[in-house]
Amino acid sequence: MLTKKQHELLLFIHKRLSEDGVSPSFDEMKDALQLASKSGVHRLVSALEERGFIRRLAHRARALEVLKMPDSAAPKPAGNVVEADFSRRGGEGASIEVPVLGRIAAGVPIEAIQHEVDRLSVPAAMMSRGEHFALEVRGDSMIEAGILEGDLVIIKRSETADTGDIVVALVHDEEATLKKLRKKGGSIALEAANPAYETRIFGPGEVKVQGRLVGLIRRYH
Repeated sequence: MLTKKQHELLLFIHKRLSEDGVSPSFDEMKDALQLASKSGVHRLVSALEERGFIRRLAHRARALEVLKMPDSAAPKPAGNVVEADFSRRGGEGASIEVPVLGRIAAGVPIEAIQHEVDRLSVPAAMMSRGEHFALEVRGDSMIEAGILEGDLVIIKRSETADTGDIVVALVHDEEATLKKLRKKGGSIALEAANPAYETRIFGPGEVKVQGRLVGLIRRYH
């Protein structure tokens, strides 16, 4: 399963190779997909390479080869929907696009991600009212909660959470992490779901909740 931006980039690369015999530059890909920077293109190219859709040819600049094309139909056009009216969500198969803001990894505050890197079509039944976004999981600290590296977690933006919720937490305004939240008196514990990681305890004001986990999407390659 490809995200919308991955699908768009693959089609663009395939079209240019078919027409010109030369793969587009990263600047051309950035402009074609209306991305803010080339770092977003690098992530998309790496994702397509990891999934076996393209490969980079060694010792040749700008050399990409398309290995296969997806069987799925072209994706729906992107909208700017992050706040949705769920009273009109439609049938059981209805979906809503949410922005993919990047990867959830230590040292990357959510506020530091200035631009969405992709958009993802999410089943409407997975979400409730409010603003949602997606993050790609990096690391194995939540494997016993069924959250694996490469999964896309769907987060409902919120500044509050209950004990036991899995949250995106911002620690000391610098480090974003996906952990289970526990409230202990005036302290907050962030628990991993992997015995290799220790529970971290923080005092009042040291942790800010950015959102609560409401769903997960996994790609099988």
